[in-house]
Amino acid sequence: MNTITQAFVLGAGLGTRLRPLTEEVPKPLIPIFQKPLITFALDHLMEFGVERFIINTHRLPESFEHVFPESSYAGHSVRLVNEPVLLETGGGIKNVQSLLGTEPFIVYSGDILTDVDLQPLIEEHFRAQNNVTLGLRRNTGLGAGVVARNGRIVAISNQSNPTENFDYVNISVWNPEIFRRIPSTQKVSFIPIITKWIGQNGRIGGVVLDDGKWFNIGSRAEYLGVHRTIFRDRWKPRYVKTLDWPLQVHKTALVDRTAQLRGCSVVGEHCGVGPEAILEDTILWPGAQIASQSQLRSCIVRSQKKVGGVHHDIDI
Repeated sequence: MNTITQAFVLGAGLGTRLRPLTEEVPKPLIPIFQKPLITFALDHLMEFGVERFIINTHRLPESFEHVFPESSYAGHSVRLVNEPVLLETGGGIKNVQSLLGTEPFIVYSGDILTDVDLQPLIEEHFRAQNNVTLGLRRNTGLGAGVVARNGRIVAISNQSNPTENFDYVNISVWNPEIFRRIPSTQKVSFIPIITKWIGQNGRIGGVVLDDGKWFNIGSRAEYLGVHRTIFRDRWKPRYVKTLDWPLQVHKTALVDRTAQLRGCSVVGEHCGVGPEAILEDTILWPGAQIASQSQLRSCIVRSQKKVGGVHHDIDI
């Protein structure tokens, strides 16, 4: 079985559609039942043999240092590389060339949550001797993007053709040949790079990964939606080894015995929920304090915020 031991995890996104949630927490670090989103990517990759990680950052880089103290995660090396100026996907890959060296690597977006089987993607990359192999999926809601025929990417287009068009699932396998094709210190997406490569007979493959669940958490609706799915379906990715995940109420939280927690509500570390408060499908980030008799439905309360009264469908 072929194995790839290194991965570049994209953590530098701005998360603009998730504002104001991402004003104080980088999007890849938002909690999912109290587990930072990007750690699902690392757990997933570890299941398939990845041993060391490079993560690019941009805003609030110190937040990543708190999540990965001593530059490690679950006994695996984590190297954080800050981009003071965003370089996009292509520029970000080029920026870590010296760390990735001459071996193949996986690129994985730090703001998705999925349990798709990565082994077919890795195996096809080596079997077909591809330069790049993209993970593809139908019906992600992102719209048509990649045109693939017989395992080969032939174009990247916005023209819809349901028999040939797929969405890129933000997971891919790369050979180090890519470094020669990306200019240094420039902001550039990898899309025009591989589009040009296709025209020069580059071996750009695609593997459909329609199994399992796949979430692109780009908005508050998607953020709440993934909590509802986890709660409703009792879904737990096989690679998450933490016994108490998903965790609805942190052990340090103080919830009055007369308060009510309904649906997929989550109460984070050091939170307080006062008497007769009602939380329904509401997420409390660490340190949030809810006054007595408050009623919150489909709300997200950011860290250290104090809330009272009746609120529906807002971020606080």
